[in-house]
Amino acid sequence: MKNQKTIFLGIVGILFIIGTFLYPLMPEQMASHWNSNGEVNGYMSKFWGVFLTPFMSLGLIIIFLLIPKIDPLKANIEKFRKYYDEFVVLILLFLAYVYFLTIFWNLGYRFNMTIMIFLMIAPLFYYSGILIENAKRNWFIGIRTPWTLSSEKVWNKTHKLGGKLFKLSGALVLLGILFEKYAIIFVSLPIILSSVYLFVYSYFEYQKENKDNNKNFQ
Repeated sequence: MKNQKTIFLGIVGILFIIGTFLYPLMPEQMASHWNSNGEVNGYMSKFWGVFLTPFMSLGLIIIFLLIPKIDPLKANIEKFRKYYDEFVVLILLFLAYVYFLTIFWNLGYRFNMTIMIFLMIAPLFYYSGILIENAKRNWFIGIRTPWTLSSEKVWNKTHKLGGKLFKLSGALVLLGILFEKYAIIFVSLPIILSSVYLFVYSYFEYQKENKDNNKNFQ
């Protein structure tokens, strides 16, 4: 992605500008957290309610820009840099989306916050699958277990499967919206099960590779 820094900073700049413009309209204590039923269960001061997300997004940009520079396998990151940069944009847009939902809520608009957030989590999970499928071996991005980091073959097999599982998780999030009472399960359970399965899968694939290598040396 060309001019990625400009795009990243442009998104955050818009958040700061809008936050500054709307700051006088916000209540002194802003609703900032909702439970799984979409009910407010947390507040913060006006300043942090308006500017926490912009500052957090700025911090994430610094981290995301540093990763490709400090990773010992930085050359591999460049091989899938297009997907990495697009994922960063999606993360920033997700934070911006949640930020605007929070602002609208504190302006007096009412909606089911949980369902609205899930609508954006679904594409975030799905694109995570695309990123994972294309990720080459590195120390920061992807399914990093001792066995994927030790073997290129295990990395590739685990990430090919992981991409499919994360895409499926994204689809299940959308399905969960139809079952509002159990929506949180459709978000958390697929990712937890996928992560555990991929961890175990990478271990057994590594053991299998070692056995095959030992046979070839005999």
